[in-house]
Amino acid sequence: MKRFWKDVTVEPGEGGWGIRLDARPVKTPARAALVVPTAALAEAIAGEWRSVEGDIDPGAMPLTGLANAAIDRVALSKDAFAEGLARYADADLACYRAEGPLGLIERQEQSWDALLGWARRRYDIDFATTTGLMHVAQPPGTVERLAHAVATLDAFRLAALSPLVTIGGSFLAALAVLEKALSPEQAWEAVTVDDRWQLEQWGSDNEAVVALENRRRDFFAAAQFLELLDA
Repeated sequence: MKRFWKDVTVEPGEGGWGIRLDARPVKTPARAALVVPTAALAEAIAGEWRSVEGDIDPGAMPLTGLANAAIDRVALSKDAFAEGLARYADADLACYRAEGPLGLIERQEQSWDALLGWARRRYDIDFATTTGLMHVAQPPGTVERLAHAVATLDAFRLAALSPLVTIGGSFLAALAVLEKALSPEQAWEAVTVDDRWQLEQWGSDNEAVVALENRRRDFFAAAQFLELLDA
């Protein structure tokens, strides 16, 4: 679809803030009204629509995409979505350490021990860690408490939390961003320790660099979405 509108406006309405293209309200792919909880988020989404030139590129509109997901997918089965997301707590990146080399081990310890320490204090839980990729089960109480941490979230926060978890591979880093225990930059540094180590050791591979940058873009868009929900 090509751009057909001249003006993009934000208007308060029932349940939050909507975006209009000229006189037409923006709707989700499922044809629901795109209404978000805060004016700040609505303005940021409106900015994506204002930036469209020619054809609409959904990949260039991540905030719109997350709002669509919250309304069309997450809100319809919020409890099931939260339960599925919480399963990542049983296989968090920070619990799986490299067997070597020493430099990588030290970097993982520096980033991930601090993350586990925060989660231990915040949720009064403990973790089982291992070296290698073989699955290690977490204590039942750990998974239960972390699951409870997301079970009470609204659909918009769940929609934003999901890419933070899946892109970074760390449920804990995503929660730390949500609770402002880590900045998005600090969380990104933590979840990309291995990626950056590999690039340093083997040199820049254009395909790997592009893939990492794409992940970074989507990770920071999700973090921005969370921030705008609190603005």
